[in-house]
Amino acid sequence: MTIRLITLIEPDSNNSLYMKKISILLVLSFLFTGAISAQSTDILDLRKRAEVIDSWLDIRFEQIVPDIMRRNNIDMWVLVAREYNEDPVLLTMLPATWQSSRRRTILVFFDKGDEGVERIAVARYDIGRFFKSEWNPDEVPDQWERLAQIITERNPQKIAVNVSSDFGLADGISHTDYMEMKERLDDTMESRLVSGENLAIGWLETRTAEEISVYRLINRIAHEIVEEGLSEKVITPGVTTTADVQWWYRERIRELKLTAWFHPSVSIQRSEAPEHAGDFSSSSASDVIQPGDLLHMDFGITYLRLSTDTQRMAYVLKPGELEAPKDLRDALKIGNRLQDSLTDEFVTGRTGNEILLSALQK
Repeated sequence: MTIRLITLIEPDSNNSLYMKKISILLVLSFLFTGAISAQSTDILDLRKRAEVIDSWLDIRFEQIVPDIMRRNNIDMWVLVAREYNEDPVLLTMLPATWQSSRRRTILVFFDKGDEGVERIAVARYDIGRFFKSEWNPDEVPDQWERLAQIITERNPQKIAVNVSSDFGLADGISHTDYMEMKERLDDTMESRLVSGENLAIGWLETRTAEEISVYRLINRIAHEIVEEGLSEKVITPGVTTTADVQWWYRERIRELKLTAWFHPSVSIQRSEAPEHAGDFSSSSASDVIQPGDLLHMDFGITYLRLSTDTQRMAYVLKPGELEAPKDLRDALKIGNRLQDSLTDEFVTGRTGNEILLSALQK
């Protein structure tokens, strides 16, 4: 007897209209009768990926950096990272062939107004084609001293560094490097140090048109991998465990020469199952998937320095069932209504709490 799986919902979608259409399609008619798999031909080889990443960096430096600096009235932004202890923002600015910084890497952006934003490396090397090194250790042995000279020569009014009490991603400079930098600056320049929190988050959250257009493909690849894992090719009810599916996802991602930015989570929701059974926080190694189970999975890949985050619910049909139980289908409709209420309140300028409060009032 064949037991088929039916996917119910994809909670992470930000497009409510797309969400509603795809959910109805999946619930009412989409039974997996065969594996849907991502094709390796859709995925660029590593050399071509590097070319794309570097071409995107050219655009990001020209478009995003001036915008976020001027939006926040910052005329100099200094990023510092030590080898193997990278500032997460600086790491996204390195050429595709650089998998870490070299020694201590210092990047400086200086807004010259109509002349654009100057890009400087205070490092032993040029940073690819993106940052020209302005430090010669034979002339100025102390790297921090050379940074202080560059800052003083340009006389910025606000010097942003990546320190933040609220966002870990914007708190990338180490305590040691921050103290070293402060000690080399004179009192005037030290007094101009400010948090680069808004710059760091602005850089990370902003996507160019080129990136957005390709991100649809990256999401499609992720969705196809998810669907393949939630199919009879991978799951045999009564035999396959949640851990089996999790590791199948890891292996499939590696086969496609992609990376997972977190370990996939596959958990079971059933009346007698313990909470979080089979997910990353569970003390249980795994649980056997049975007919009648509702599965929740969380999955993310990284490709071209862009990451996906997909959650899906899947119901395992019992023998004789042709669709998910009515209660689950009704729950999906309620979930879609809630999602629409929330996304309808997304208005530029509102805070997250204002959006949430307005949706809850609905």
